[in-house]
Amino acid sequence: MPIPWVDDVYAGFPPIDEAMEEPNGLLAAGDDLSEARLLDAYLHGIFPWYEVGQPVLWWSPDPRMVLKPDRMRISRSLTKLLLQHKFTVTMDTAFAETITGCANAERHSNGTWITTEMQSAYIQLHKSGYAHSIEVWQADRLVGGLYGVALGKIFFGESMFSEVSNTSKLALAYLTKQLQLWDFQLIDCQVSSPHLRTLGAVEISRVEFQKYLQKYAMIAGSAGKWQLQSNLLW
Repeated sequence: MPIPWVDDVYAGFPPIDEAMEEPNGLLAAGDDLSEARLLDAYLHGIFPWYEVGQPVLWWSPDPRMVLKPDRMRISRSLTKLLLQHKFTVTMDTAFAETITGCANAERHSNGTWITTEMQSAYIQLHKSGYAHSIEVWQADRLVGGLYGVALGKIFFGESMFSEVSNTSKLALAYLTKQLQLWDFQLIDCQVSSPHLRTLGAVEISRVEFQKYLQKYAMIAGSAGKWQLQSNLLW
């Protein structure tokens, strides 16, 4: 079965219920990573994921792994780290460096899907106020963090990295606490993994995920630079 092709003149994505079962969620291909295309994708529960040498592949897996901001599991070791205040945590102060850190981490493990084109596209989304980063600093060195896209009251997580043990989990802990204060309803983790399960993420059906999107992702006026609230204490 041929994969539908989307580009900058295409009217939209195919219906997500036409996504393949194997590989799970593959919906379409194309080379358009414009801001308009990416925002349209996220609003419909679709995300890009591909490797160097491939066209942009668009996915909508079923089931979908998600994390509710108030359901993150904080281990004893992470609680200890949070209370030690050994690191400084910021938001949207080093987006380009954070996405580069994520790309390097992926490259060191099994090759990266965060291509140069992907980095440029998400940096543009950040400049427009839709993509955000959470950074963890040891003195003036960036040692961990994560990034993703926010639409309405949904945060679409993309990737995270740690150069010092547990700093990506630290970034996620701060993110979930801040999102609770902002009344966010869901963090999209995209596909299942044992690591995400240990943090409290669960699988829901594509249909249920779409209901969250329809109710919470269409809220206007949410774009802009993020900053951790001063009362966000552990």
